[in-house]
Amino acid sequence: MPPAPALRPAADLKSIALLVFDFDGVFTTNQVLVMQDGTEGVLANRSDGLGIGMLRKVGKPAMLVLSAETNPVVRARCDKLKLDCVQGEADKLGALQRVLRERGVDARNVAYVGNDVNDVPCMNHVGLAIAVADSWEGVTNHAHRVTKRIGGHGAVREVCEWFLAAHNVASGADGRNT
Repeated sequence: MPPAPALRPAADLKSIALLVFDFDGVFTTNQVLVMQDGTEGVLANRSDGLGIGMLRKVGKPAMLVLSAETNPVVRARCDKLKLDCVQGEADKLGALQRVLRERGVDARNVAYVGNDVNDVPCMNHVGLAIAVADSWEGVTNHAHRVTKRIGGHGAVREVCEWFLAAHNVASGADGRNT
């Protein structure tokens, strides 16, 4: 992996208009269970879903999942959590730039949560780059912030808690749809 560029100052959490999550390794443990019929399954953390629900109630920031995978499990989880989902994008940065143009959002007002080398271009493009604690070697060098929790074990909830605290909202709110 190339050396990390000098990080721009991180955007303030309150200035973030769009929070973008990678899926595998962020919402999941980055492992896949392959059944004998070829279907796949992943493990997701219900606390992450609760955090998404609590943050949605605040109404800021908007949230989106951006995944290189084309897998029904990604869509199913996003549907349950009522998250917009863009998947099957090998060029994640191109997809992110397209979404930002469509939504009229400046990259400086975007936070991106990733865990692997294919997330680095997006992380380098946004105002707030976040890596989960168990990110692939070198990825955290591109992050403004790193979670204490690992992917699939509450990292998404931790990020949601950061935003709730920035908006002075207690995390005891009812998030539903976990």
